[in-house]
Amino acid sequence: MADSLRRIAAALERLSPPVPPRPDLSAEGYVWHPQPDRLEPVERVSRVDLRLLHGVDRARDILLANTRAFARGLPANNALLWGARGMGKSSLVKAVHAAVAAEMPGLKIVEVGREDLPTIGRCLALLREAPARFVLFCDDLSFAGDDQHYKALKAVLDGGIEGRPENVILYATSNRRHLMPREMIENERQTGIHPSEAVEEKVSLSDRFGLWLGFHPCSQDDFLAMVRAYRDAWAIPVDDATLRAEAIEWQATRGARSGRVAWQFVTDLAGRHGIRPG
Repeated sequence: MADSLRRIAAALERLSPPVPPRPDLSAEGYVWHPQPDRLEPVERVSRVDLRLLHGVDRARDILLANTRAFARGLPANNALLWGARGMGKSSLVKAVHAAVAAEMPGLKIVEVGREDLPTIGRCLALLREAPARFVLFCDDLSFAGDDQHYKALKAVLDGGIEGRPENVILYATSNRRHLMPREMIENERQTGIHPSEAVEEKVSLSDRFGLWLGFHPCSQDDFLAMVRAYRDAWAIPVDDATLRAEAIEWQATRGARSGRVAWQFVTDLAGRHGIRPG
């Protein structure tokens, strides 16, 4: 009987999932991967310097102050950065993290994919015990159709008896203020048995972010200011008149003005002049 019990115990141990190792916190950033649960280190986070982000001054100052408060262990809000595509939402999150981490080492950034939101509770359990502070970053967050991932995120933001770990804050970016298409919200109003309740359940997700930072399409003056800032940062030998003419032509061919378009133009310009960004 004792031998049988030992064999059964050994078989159960083999079937049980291994305890995830404690994360190595030497890197500045991580990507959450489930199955097996792990934080994959990112030795060099892809980002631009905070000083290069123009036209988003108000959002920059608010997010910077909120992140500094969090890094100091003070009360801080989860933040939703929403609005026009290409206007620097993701770049701002990463740049603000870098700026604050340089002032207060120990602040890490962890990226979580939208498709991995159902496992976010396990990620938080791992971070809760870690001796560091974490900006949990979910980029391009949106939901559609019968997508139920938003329910997992609601619990992280405000619900559950454990609540969000004290050493974790969530920053998310989205093109939509309410994280779902307007037609989806309207469809709930028209077809639901209790339409107002169905709409409230979904819209309440964005309400759980303490900070809403809006990003709007930029003017031509803002676009040219971004281009000049990148030109100066890379020391590209192009005069203002030529730069202006080529930048306007570039944005006309793209049919849009944004920080991303400005960056793409200056990247092309640097390549044509044989300039390597510093």
